[in-house]
Order: sequence, then structure tokens, then C-alpha cells
Amino acid sequence: MSLQECYDNVGLLVGDSQMEINSILVTIDITEEVLDEAIGKNCNLIVSHHPLIFTGLKRLTGQNEVQRCVAKAIKHDIAIYAAHTNLDNVLTGVSGKMAEKIGLKNIQILQPKQNELLKLVTFVPKLFSYSVRQAIFEAGAGQIGNYDSCSFNAEGTGTFRANENARPFVGTVDELHSEPEDRIEVILPEYQKYKVLDALLKVHPYEEPAYDFIPLQNAWNQVGAGVVGNLEEPEDELAFLTRIKVLFRNPTIKHTGFLGRKIKRVALCGGSGSSFLPDAIRAKADVYITGDFKYHEFFDAEKRILIADIGHFESEQFTKEIFLEIITKKMPTFAVQISDSKTNPINYL
Repeated sequence: MSLQECYDNVGLLVGDSQMEINSILVTIDITEEVLDEAIGKNCNLIVSHHPLIFTGLKRLTGQNEVQRCVAKAIKHDIAIYAAHTNLDNVLTGVSGKMAEKIGLKNIQILQPKQNELLKLVTFVPKLFSYSVRQAIFEAGAGQIGNYDSCSFNAEGTGTFRANENARPFVGTVDELHSEPEDRIEVILPEYQKYKVLDALLKVHPYEEPAYDFIPLQNAWNQVGAGVVGNLEEPEDELAFLTRIKVLFRNPTIKHTGFLGRKIKRVALCGGSGSSFLPDAIRAKADVYITGDFKYHEFFDAEKRILIADIGHFESEQFTKEIFLEIITKKMPTFAVQISDSKTNPINYL
């Protein structure tokens, strides 16, 4: 939930967080047909990509499908959980799964998150530096790209004087004390702040440890919208789009005119990704694959990139596989089923 966009509504939307779960049904959308499928398969938790409840509910009178689904879920004691933009914003999420299916290599986030990182600076007596570092690493600090346990350490001298109400770990009340200390600096996601701080306070020996959380303007390259990567071998434009059409089971693909060049670098974004076209161009992608491009937005390519609109649902269809992989990895013996219900509201003639 920490990585969701501000407009989104993810997490447990219906049900009791303490209820016992027997079986899970995973889906892209929740419809009445999906609810009936869950009832028939004796699944009491539905995990969906798109939130059933996106805006506020003011009444439950069955006047639309959302209300009827919520009421039916409550009546049959079925919990509903959604993972939407929080799943979009990770490298192994929706866009990452698309890249995996296409066979891209050297995958990177297309539009990294900004202003989501903090630097923790703390001062620790030398003999306790190792235990403090390990504690904050385990809590989620110190991860940079493909590296973990990252920190900067500098030696120095801390000074302090304990008053009569203090219980100093070192030093004496009412006397100025100097202590050899290490300055430890680590980077962490902002949403991990309190978990890391709790870990620090539990192992730091001082009664009142000194620490600072400093906001950073660095891009967080492991989190954000869309991905970009490379094909192992260049492909002709028509051959590439034909392969995409088959792979994503598309009845049709809307695209800009062919540019007469090979496809090597591919940018993509699951769902509605037209707003990230400038990022795809900056990333020097040969093609940008996403859904929900509007008519006039196709002109923005300006022969710099090939746009391929494969449809919203089509680009996200493999999200069910992500849910299945995550759940079965954490709970190998748990019953998880992929929904057979057709939830794409768009039909093609």
C-alpha cells in the first residue's frame, strides 16, 4: 500500500482482516460474475488488480454493479483485496511482467519516483556500530539498486553532559563527556521511516540517541511507472507488432505509422500509460507499448517513436499470474485459483 498513487484505493476493501481464509480467487476486475465464481469455488478471498471501490460509497442499495458486488461479498463472507498502482510501481509488477513475456533484457523503470527517499544520519559509540547497522539494514534501510547493506561511516567524537534526570550509558551526571563515535549514513524509502527508526531505538545503547532524517531529491530507480528494456535481437516493426498481437491475444493493435527501422529498445506501461510517452522518447525507445491512447496523442510521436496501443485490459491480463506467483511463493500449500470469468468490458467486432 505504501507505493500506491494518492488517487488510488488499495488493500483490504471488504471483509475482516482477522477472518480465516480458505481459498483465494485472483482476477483483474471484480464483477458479479466473478463473485458468483468465488462462491461456486468456495473462495472466501478475492484478490483483484483494479479496486472494486474506487470512489466513496454513500449507500448500498444495489443500484449499480459495485454496490451489488459489495453487498454480495458481505452476504457470503467474502473478503476483497486490491493491489493496483502499488503493483504498477514496482519493477517486478505489471509492466515488468509484460517485459518478461516480450523477452526484454536490462529492464529499468521508465519514470522513477521522485522525492520518496530519506537519508538517516545517526551517531553511535564505536563498539555498537555493527549491531546498529545490522538492525537498520534488516528494517529496510541501506538498499541501493542491486546492493544492500549500503552505508557510509566516519569516525568522530561526540560530546554531551547528562543532567540530574538522565541515566547516561557512558559518562557521569553533571560532567562533560567525550565519546568516540561513528557517524552512520544510510538511505531508505520514506514509507520505511518508522520501522527503521524503531529498529534503531531498540538497539542503540544511548538513552536519547541523536539521529536525523533528511529528505532527498534523488530519483528512486527501483520504483515508478512503466519499464524500458532491450530485445536480444532487433526485429522488423511489422514482425514485432505481429508477435505482440499474438502474445497479448489482441484482436487489433492501434499504432502510429511505421518508421522503417528495426525495433531494439522497447518501452511499455501496463494500463493507461499515454502520459509517459515523453519518458519513452527520452529513454530512446524504438516503440512504446501501452493502452488508452487518445486520438490526438498519437500525433505526439512526431515520427520519433512507434506507438502501439494494445488495450488496457490486454496489457494487464498477466497480472493474475503475478498474484499467483506471489501468493504461492509465500504460502506454497495454499489454495489459489485464477478466475475464468471474462471481465474485459470492451468487445471487438
